[in-house]
Amino acid sequence: MRARKQEHRSLLCEVLTFANMGDMSPTPRERARIDTMERILASGRRQLAEEGAAALSLRAVARDLGMVSSAVYRYVPSRDELLTALIVEGYRDLADAAESAAAGRAARGRRFVAVCEAIYAWARQHPHQYALLYGSPVPGYRAPQATVTDAARTPGVAIQLIEHAWAAGELAADAPMPPAGSALRRQARDLRDALGTELPETVLLRFASAWTQVFGVISFDLFGQLVGTFEPGDAVCTFTFRTAARTIGFAD
Repeated sequence: MRARKQEHRSLLCEVLTFANMGDMSPTPRERARIDTMERILASGRRQLAEEGAAALSLRAVARDLGMVSSAVYRYVPSRDELLTALIVEGYRDLADAAESAAAGRAARGRRFVAVCEAIYAWARQHPHQYALLYGSPVPGYRAPQATVTDAARTPGVAIQLIEHAWAAGELAADAPMPPAGSALRRQARDLRDALGTELPETVLLRFASAWTQVFGVISFDLFGQLVGTFEPGDAVCTFTFRTAARTIGFAD
């Protein structure tokens, strides 16, 4: 049974890897696997939209696709594996949007805001996937460590802009901020070591504050918390993104 489960996981990883290989041409057999996995993921996304993540079901996927359950299990052996595949797909898609927004020759502060706008646009286009990534945890599910690399790509885009701006002397070094306690400073040092960056602790703390502002306002808008106040939420979101850039130390 254990060997069978490992075989399933290997097949899932293989399909996701081939699907992410860009210009490399898969064999017909690999293409068939990719196509089937894409159909399974598309069905999973429909279930997210119609029933929610907690109600996700492989049997429902099989019915939706007109497949026998055993055929679906060859690709995705459990509901948790399907959730993981959807999460990885979402993180990769979002990171692609963020990386595209960060490219170009505009000032880095403006590119940071463009990254925030790209995240917002992706969230509005894929609200149920955004909720899966950044909403309430799914009962009984814990994302595996393997999702961390893909999850880190989007904040990594912002961190890279900040690093380059700091190296070029473009960040305000004296942006006002409240004092940080010893525990928070230690966490910032640990983060700096994990990232392998030369950014000062203070800049990382300003980034942490700004980044949570960005996702906070997006979530407020997406989940209806701005209804009756700042509605539609576009203007307050853009204002918050620009405020976040200022918090980090970017100039206009």
